[in-house]
Amino acid sequence: MIKIGDKVRFLNETGGGRVTGFKKGNIVLVEDEDGFEIPVLISNVVAVESDDYGTPKPVAPPQKPADNDEDYDPADREVTFKAPVEERKGGDKLSAYLAFVPANAKEFTTTSFDCYFVNDSNYYLRYVCLRAENGNAQLWREGETEPNTKELIAGIRREELNDFDRLTVQAIAYKRGKPYIPKPVINVQLRFEAVKFYKLHTFAENDFFEQPALLYTIVENDIHVRPLVVDPKELQKEMMAKRADAEPKKIKEVRRKGKDEVVVIDLHAGELLETTAGMSNGDILNYQLKVFNDTLAEYGAKKGQKIIFIHGKGEGVLRRSIINQLNYKYKKYQYQDASFAEYGYGATQVTIK
Repeated sequence: MIKIGDKVRFLNETGGGRVTGFKKGNIVLVEDEDGFEIPVLISNVVAVESDDYGTPKPVAPPQKPADNDEDYDPADREVTFKAPVEERKGGDKLSAYLAFVPANAKEFTTTSFDCYFVNDSNYYLRYVCLRAENGNAQLWREGETEPNTKELIAGIRREELNDFDRLTVQAIAYKRGKPYIPKPVINVQLRFEAVKFYKLHTFAENDFFEQPALLYTIVENDIHVRPLVVDPKELQKEMMAKRADAEPKKIKEVRRKGKDEVVVIDLHAGELLETTAGMSNGDILNYQLKVFNDTLAEYGAKKGQKIIFIHGKGEGVLRRSIINQLNYKYKKYQYQDASFAEYGYGATQVTIK
């Protein structure tokens, strides 16, 4: 006779566990090695082990029900059985993605983004996402995603996008309760371009979300994307590449040839930036001043060099900011209004001294 505490195995399928209780209808509750209670017909189990050479293992006495719970029945307690994971055809090849979905597509230029880890395979994936920080790795997110599911892992504001220049994703794949073909450890690096998040057409229809999303492939059909090679020389190259990426793009210069060569820099936002979507007036002004300062630094060793900065009239905010910098940061440099005939009333000429 099977008793609570006996070790049993199933007759009609693999597996088994310890008997923890009984339910009406000749049902026995079997706790497997993962701690789940599985209801099974008593005729479908067989005892395989008794504790202490046939002596039943001591069982804690059942708790006395509360005085006001006269209808208490141990058989009524919740069953914690969890159904096995359903697998799909073709899902034994690993495919996983990071997906970014606009939180509010109607306010695209200002919306934040929801970041999902998408597991499109029959394997569990335990993952970590690492951000680069001062040449080291900083843990950003970690977790486990069940087979053929997606998991929301973060909400990202627009102002945080520049922190995601590069992201390393590491993961291991496995199955539970059944044999499987082991997969190589995932170790890839994803490179992000913040400008993509300002372009509506980069968010495309996909199989995982009802709305357009920006997908970054981690692994697809068992092929890892951009494998991360941990090699000191390669790491140094990556760090140098990151510094190069951080440099401002080449600003269009107009030079007047002749005895006095003049460099002309147009500081209008439309000339400096592909798009200003999502940028505040303060963001634009800071970028214009960065170009102004970078230009003076570039030509700082060329004594006598004349540089024309076209800033336009507008409300005069950019011009006042430039004059303020010249008065306090570049006191040795001479400046004056540029030729009205050539540049109108919206340009300042600076002479390197």
